[in-house]
Amino acid sequence: MIARHGRELSVLAAYLILLGILGLFAPRFFEAKPLADFAVRNASVLVAAVGMTLVILSRQIDISVGSQASVCAVVAGLLAKAGLPMPLVGLGTLMAGAGMGAINGAFVAGLGLPSIVVTLATLVIARESLRYLLEGAFVRGLPSSFQWFGAGQEAGRWWVVGIAFAVFVGFAWGMRYLRAGRAVYATGSDPEAARLAGIRPRRVVFSTFVTMGALTGLYALLNVVQFPAVDPKTGTGLEMEVIAAVVVGGTAVSGGRGSLLGTLLGVLLLGTINPALVYLRISAEWVKAIQGAIILLAVASDGLTRRRD
Repeated sequence: MIARHGRELSVLAAYLILLGILGLFAPRFFEAKPLADFAVRNASVLVAAVGMTLVILSRQIDISVGSQASVCAVVAGLLAKAGLPMPLVGLGTLMAGAGMGAINGAFVAGLGLPSIVVTLATLVIARESLRYLLEGAFVRGLPSSFQWFGAGQEAGRWWVVGIAFAVFVGFAWGMRYLRAGRAVYATGSDPEAARLAGIRPRRVVFSTFVTMGALTGLYALLNVVQFPAVDPKTGTGLEMEVIAAVVVGGTAVSGGRGSLLGTLLGVLLLGTINPALVYLRISAEWVKAIQGAIILLAVASDGLTRRRD
């Protein structure tokens, strides 16, 4: 068991060490309000990281999620402003994300193009189109039913955390017990062997991109309901956050190996670094550098593991 879950255990150990340092030098981090803020802030990131785990497990990558989140956030704001009830706002936002994921999937799975190239192109297209259409303007004039789902801040915060937790548990169960989950692992491990076993790798890859898009839409919704207006820059830098969380959690960039438990630990570890720097009075500008270093170390570790195997 230790050998099988070695990466997850190492991330857990690093996280416990970080918590120990905070306990010694910044005990205020463990007060009720900072912990609640931490949970709400990282809940939406966990949702997007679940989708990215599926994409990377299938031996692909999606760097367009930040721009997708921006588009989905604006879609959510416009639908709410048009007077639609929140269930339809949520459905429309998820459909917008799934549609953009389907475009990525069609080019990658259908035409066999490299996912890094396709998603780089769609990243730029979505970001620049949104910039041209809105010119940086916020979506304002939202109904009271939009912010915190109309439940008020205290209850709404736990709605956000509860939805993210339900998504995580559902996908973790599905990846372990459903044929669709096993097909993702098989496709990432060896697409040709998966095909011979009756799995359609292209369909699996397409489905992972659509799922990634839908979960990006949910990320955007859980994020924007926390504010009275929608920022079109919502999701900026999201791709770095979720890719770092996934790879540091043990998902192999070569595909076929990893777990959502590791992704959860990666989100917790990286999500704690930013407030930790603030509490320890270290410049928060180091966050992106630390994320980049973590991705590099995780990829190097994966390469060494494959070489030993």
